[in-house]
Amino acid sequence: MGVTRRVFLRAAIAATAAGTAGVTETVLARTASAAGSPGDVVGRISVGYQGWFACIGDSAPIDGWWHWSRNWSQSPSSSNTAIKCWPDVRDFTNTYQTSYAALGNGRPATLFSSYDQQTVNTHFLWLQQNGIDTVALQRFNPTGGEGPTRDAMATKVRGAAESYGRKFYIMYDVSDWTNMQSEIKTDWTTKMSAHTASSAYARQNGKPVVCIWGFGFNDNDHPFTADACLDVVNWFKGQGCYVIGGVPREWRTGTGGSRPGYLGVYHAFDMISPWMVGAIGNVTEADNAYNTLTLGDQADCNANGIDYQPCVLPGDVSARQRAHGDFMWRQFYNMVRAGVQGIYISMFDEFNEGNQIAKTAETQQWVPADSGFLALDEDGTACSADYYLRLTGDGGRMLKGQIALTATRPTQPTVTTDPPPGTTDLALHRPTSESSHTQTYASGNATDGDTNTYWESANNAFPQWVQVDLGAGTGVKRIVLDLPPAAAWATRTQTISVQGSTDGSAFAQLLASAGYTFDPATGNTATLTLPATVTTRYVRLTFTANNGWPAGQVSEFQVFGA
Repeated sequence: MGVTRRVFLRAAIAATAAGTAGVTETVLARTASAAGSPGDVVGRISVGYQGWFACIGDSAPIDGWWHWSRNWSQSPSSSNTAIKCWPDVRDFTNTYQTSYAALGNGRPATLFSSYDQQTVNTHFLWLQQNGIDTVALQRFNPTGGEGPTRDAMATKVRGAAESYGRKFYIMYDVSDWTNMQSEIKTDWTTKMSAHTASSAYARQNGKPVVCIWGFGFNDNDHPFTADACLDVVNWFKGQGCYVIGGVPREWRTGTGGSRPGYLGVYHAFDMISPWMVGAIGNVTEADNAYNTLTLGDQADCNANGIDYQPCVLPGDVSARQRAHGDFMWRQFYNMVRAGVQGIYISMFDEFNEGNQIAKTAETQQWVPADSGFLALDEDGTACSADYYLRLTGDGGRMLKGQIALTATRPTQPTVTTDPPPGTTDLALHRPTSESSHTQTYASGNATDGDTNTYWESANNAFPQWVQVDLGAGTGVKRIVLDLPPAAAWATRTQTISVQGSTDGSAFAQLLASAGYTFDPATGNTATLTLPATVTTRYVRLTFTANNGWPAGQVSEFQVFGA
């Protein structure tokens, strides 16, 4: 397959200035109503989701180190790499050994596979934790060897979106798709449209959302005629879809990266989303794009009843663009003050371009020693692995008016003070697994920090278990369990034992089975204290009885050290 979006090099933004003459740097006064009212993309943050990383041994049909290395048949290494920075993999149950040297802290250099459902679930848990609304699942030409794996990824994303209360939609990237005009329609009709039956499939104006990325780009990867592109857009609209166009940044003028003669195609879309990767790399360039592109784009969309969803990027770690969040936040500020209808983040998991918001190595201690990769602290400011997820959540709140328009980042890159020993919940937001759950009461509820959500096992089927992965061998001394504090929960006693494991398969008994009473009058909580501190990675609770309901129940599963 082609390199697709990464082929676009930085071009002079000023080339489009002629198309926005007279537009000043103020909040844009709308000249017409945009087409969409608040929905799953209007008024929301959408993030591009590649889901295209695989590892040999993960059971994916592609059977290779998909997108991790240049030669997919060989293990990734410092001489066989396709990425620009290193992911933080501590939240994943399954990772795969690479040929890189160990991390700076001595841990093995392992990578995740997007094909593992737990990986996708963890990604969607991060989205949920940070209030990030909607995922655009990238779908490249599905007729070749990558097709079966991509088909499976759509199903995995659907399941995760349903479990974690997020929305998703299909985003076709038509790069290098020779028979696109006919095959994209067949793919939608025979495969992807089935996912619109999901409660998690994104809808806008009551219609299922589809994005087509790549019409009108002036390069050899996108040779489609304007008539062919217009036919596809109108076909999807005829299927009852709300259609987003991922278009060149010079779409209004038909210059630079945009082919002339495509304005009719662009204006046929329900929403316009111009591509900005490679165009900006610092705050000054972001401001220039605001003046020469964003304001004029918004005015044109307003005049034509089209929603506008510009692109925001965190910056390439390897190019030192991020400025500990200042670069990304300036874009959020510019987009919100322009009055945009939605924002598209490029991207969630784009470790190939270094533009990902997913958890990333914080320091050189979390980077393979022989890789040459930079970490999030590359400019001297410490940033936690989840910082760009948190920053994206802040941008979404500003877009929705939940926080005031501000040019200053509302969240610091790290937590600034260390809590006293033994007071940090080691299980908070960590990945979980379970023997079963009923309805929507999945195990992830037990580590989400919210006592109003809970895990409940299948009924009348003891024993049942729930476990948390602490990410590494960790000293554990105390476990605190909660049930919802609502008065509707009557006092109950649950019989529980505790097991631990270093590898997730062989478990040893840490605390014998005993009855623990949960009384709403005293907080509906119970504390399980181990005889001594035990180093373990996986902590499992096994339930064998509950006199208040015939199932295991936990709203918060907290784990503490000595």
